[in-house]
Order: sequence, then C-alpha cells, then structure tokens
Amino acid sequence: MPKIGNIILPDFPLLLAPMEDVSDPPFRRLCKLHGADLMYSEFISSEGLIRDAMKSKQKLDIFDYERPVGIQIFGGDEEAMEMSSRIVDAVQPDLVDINFGCPVKKVVCKGAGAGVLKDVDLMVRLTKAVIKGTSLPVTVKTRLGWDENSINIDEVAERLQDIGVQALTIHARTRAQMYKGHSDWSHIQRVKENPRITMPIFGNGDIDSPEKALEYKNKYGLDGMMIGRAAIGYPWIFNEIKHYFATGEKLAPPSMNDRIEAARNHLIWSIEWKGERLGINEMRRHYTNYFKGIHGFKEYKQKLVTTDGINQLLDVFTEIEQIYADYVFEG
Repeated sequence: MPKIGNIILPDFPLLLAPMEDVSDPPFRRLCKLHGADLMYSEFISSEGLIRDAMKSKQKLDIFDYERPVGIQIFGGDEEAMEMSSRIVDAVQPDLVDINFGCPVKKVVCKGAGAGVLKDVDLMVRLTKAVIKGTSLPVTVKTRLGWDENSINIDEVAERLQDIGVQALTIHARTRAQMYKGHSDWSHIQRVKENPRITMPIFGNGDIDSPEKALEYKNKYGLDGMMIGRAAIGYPWIFNEIKHYFATGEKLAPPSMNDRIEAARNHLIWSIEWKGERLGINEMRRHYTNYFKGIHGFKEYKQKLVTTDGINQLLDVFTEIEQIYADYVFEG
C-alpha cells in the first residue's frame, strides 16, 4: 500500500485532482462520500498567502471528514514558497503539494506551475524551500516536460526524490499540449520502473471510465491514479472504478434522484461555506455536468442558473424531483 509520510493509503488509491474553481470543500465533500481516497485543495498562490489575500486564505479551509487531504501551493519565488509553506503548516493538513504542472499562461508567465519545467534547478530550489518551511510531507504534481522535445520527467523525478519529496503525481501531457491531444502514460511507467525511484508514483490524465482505469492500472503498474475533469458533476466515478476493480462489473449509473441529491447537497454546502450569494452564483457552472444527457432538461437548467435565493432554488429541485420521478437514466 502506498505511503506518504505517516499517511497509509489503500491499495491503488484514487486521488481527486486539485482543480481551480472546482476542488473546494463542498465538492471535495461529495467526492469523499463517493470514494475518493486522497484529495487536494485548489491551488493557492504563495504570493497571495503571504500578502494575506482573502481568496487565498479561504482556500486553506479543510475539515476533518476530508482527511487525508493536502493543500497545494504554487509560485516562482523561493522565499515566498517557504513562507507560504509555513502558513500551510499551521493549518495542519496531512501534506503539502507543490503545483509544477499548471499550464495556463498567467501562471507560467510568473515562472510558476509548468513554467518551472524549463528550469529544473529552480524547481529543486523551490521544492527545498517548501520542505524547509513545513514539518508535513511534501509531494509534487507536474507534467512530462515543457514540450515533446524536452520531456525531462525522469530527471525531475530523481532530483525531487533526492531532496525529500515523498510522492509524485504526473499528468501525462506536456505543457505545450495543455489539456488537448493524447496523454502518454508510458513516460510515467518508465519513471515508476526506474530502480532508483522508491516514492509512490501516481498517474493523471484522461481517466474517464472504470474500463480505462482498469486498463491503465494493469498496463502501467503505477501506485494509484488521480482523477480530475471526469469527476466534475460526476463524483460517483470513484466508487464506480473501485467496484469495477473488485468485480469486473459496472455499477448502474446514478439515478435521477441521485443526481438531484448530489447537486442539491453541493448547493447547500456551497452556501454554508461561501455565503448565499456567492454559493448560488458559483454553483451555476456545475448544473450542466450533473444533469448531462437528461432529456428535456433545458427548461429546468435555465431555472437553476437564473433563480436567486436558496428557498426558491430548493423549490426548483422539488419540482425537478416531481417531474422526473419516473425517469430512467440509461447512461
């Protein structure tokens, strides 16, 4: 069973990816309920933390029912990374994760996220700074390299392990690919099979079904896998994969009532954490995913994304329950 510091994970754990504007406490709570074994916060700017930025500070919120849970930070300045890791340490998550994989331009341009893949020496210095600032296990999430001509994940893995990184998650794309094209897990397999590598190696990229999860588990021999976009509006994927691993059979898809319950809980928990106005507004992006493929749902989606007020929204959910009481979802 994979181990990160004192954290003992189940055999072949399923991790929830840290996703900006998605992986907040309400969403993590749903994924935990449906089988996620290890989760991470949204990525947090080290500069924002040390400036005491409210949005960055709020992302430090974690709850005991989430554990084990990691807080992920990013940045391109050693001093800021050390200082922010001290702030994270005080909150006492189970681990600190460093984002060296985010491909978006505004992060890369600051010499952070995947931008650090062009300077492995800097990556090592930034990681050392985080390790210096915390008593918690430090892990890293990164990509294969900057582009297909500079895939350097083998060097990255060895050098990070050598300075004390305790687990590595690899998104099987380069920065140049962003989230497009084919992910190539063979590079992650090569890292895992390196006799020098003893830390857990987790794979990430394109896991969107139990069948693919089992195929990749058997083919690449990793310690676990991280799931991101496939869990948005579909937290059931974790238990579906686990059931398929155990039995070779697929669980029935979530019923309409399951979807309504999940979306309603997500809304209520978002309001409890963010306040009514922000919770309602930020929840609107999720309804399409919860009710994807539901025949004739356009009218009710419109109501969900335009209705203000928790009581009125709960009335909309009640109406949906009544209208779709006999709906059979066939996937």
